Amino acid sequence: MAQAALPPTARIGGIETRSIDYVPEDERHGKVWLQGPFWFLGNFQPFTVAIGFVGPLVGLSLGWTVLAAVLGILFGTLFMAAHASQGPKLGLPQMIQCRAQFGYRGVILPLIATGFTYIAFNVVDTIIIKEGLAGIFGWNATTIAVVITLLATVLAIYGHDWLHRVFQVLFWVSIPFWLVLTIGVITGHAGGKAPPEAGFTWAGFLAMFTVAASYNITYAPYVSDYSRYLPRDTPTGTIIASVFWGAAGSPIWLIPLGAWLATRLGVEDALVGIHDAGNNVVGTLGSILAILSVLALVATMGLNAYSGMLTVVTAIDAFRPVEPTRRLRVVTILVLAVIWLVAGLALTNAVSSLNNALLAMLYLLAPWTAINLLDFFLLRHGRYAITDLFRPDGIYGVWNRSGVTAYLVAILVEIPFAFIPGFYESWGATLLQGVDISWILGMIVGGGLYALLVRGVDLSAETPAIERSERALAETGTAR
Repeated sequence: MAQAALPPTARIGGIETRSIDYVPEDERHGKVWLQGPFWFLGNFQPFTVAIGFVGPLVGLSLGWTVLAAVLGILFGTLFMAAHASQGPKLGLPQMIQCRAQFGYRGVILPLIATGFTYIAFNVVDTIIIKEGLAGIFGWNATTIAVVITLLATVLAIYGHDWLHRVFQVLFWVSIPFWLVLTIGVITGHAGGKAPPEAGFTWAGFLAMFTVAASYNITYAPYVSDYSRYLPRDTPTGTIIASVFWGAAGSPIWLIPLGAWLATRLGVEDALVGIHDAGNNVVGTLGSILAILSVLALVATMGLNAYSGMLTVVTAIDAFRPVEPTRRLRVVTILVLAVIWLVAGLALTNAVSSLNNALLAMLYLLAPWTAINLLDFFLLRHGRYAITDLFRPDGIYGVWNRSGVTAYLVAILVEIPFAFIPGFYESWGATLLQGVDISWILGMIVGGGLYALLVRGVDLSAETPAIERSERALAETGTAR
């Protein structure tokens, strides 16, 4: 087969050419079951371990921390995994599809939220890695930050298929070492002191639940970015199940491990804790796990940079239509890398930054995921005029008042109940003794108000545009 006939992302060693544009049927490839290991590895790193520190920090015992975390992860992953079905169905990045709910330019509102998410994750990842490796090996923190930023940037530039390849390799390499550490913890070979007295407060329990739920809810804007190359006839239930077990499985494993490190070893740094506990179990296990953990986290930074690029290009395209070229992808990723590197070098407290970043992301993304999923599954049932998503004069309009109004009202409703420790405590959170229900209200109000505003919309009027779009895609293979 001639090289020119190969899909752009299928060329071994090649840099992906597509970004926010539609992926034609003849370029679809990959296996749905691989989504599980992909998202398992995405959470199989020190960031996840550090979430386990939150429970003890807010006064919970190991057992209560684990229970709150598992329930939170299961809840949040339900929403995250549901978005995975949108990729194969539409062949688009997540935030392009959101133009149907918010409009060609109105989508800038959730884009601000998702852009913040990608940058925040990479800033916290940089802090975790630079402080952890400096603490373990005595390496220079600035040098570490620069090197991991370069690695993550290169991976993001090479794009979709290379991200999948690297994640698969790290998944199979990492599993055996983590199993040995876990067995060592269970059998008492990892060390540790007797557990402290049991602790429980409803405020602490719900705080841990919230942070755990937010972890995978904040992944929701990513998911279809990495499933959009799958065949269009991929079964909805199959891909949701694959993403769910992968994305939920690793945090259900590692968050309890982080809570154990915090309560039994008094660990405050995830990488240092992994290193020390591993070396207690056997030989240099801790050092090996530290390096594997860093590699997994760097790969995840590449994931954040890639989706961040899609978000930025979508935002630019909303106001000034752009040609989604390879050059634009590379330049955008490089700019994002500079931003997160500067911020990551300036900040130092990983646990505090992690907790606050996750809460801020959750406030912004909870209403969005409710609106988006309601529109996709209950209102339009996955039927969209894809070509119109790339036109300001298309059927979805420039500003969709229903989506924009529902989203902004939901954010306003959240403010009187939000609670970010050390930064902002609302009167509602004070009244509820530190219990943060703002994001739950945001989901209910955002989704409920959107459903109310679009009630009575004649979706049959969209049928001609959908049929026209399908013909255009079949004839030219492009949405523009």
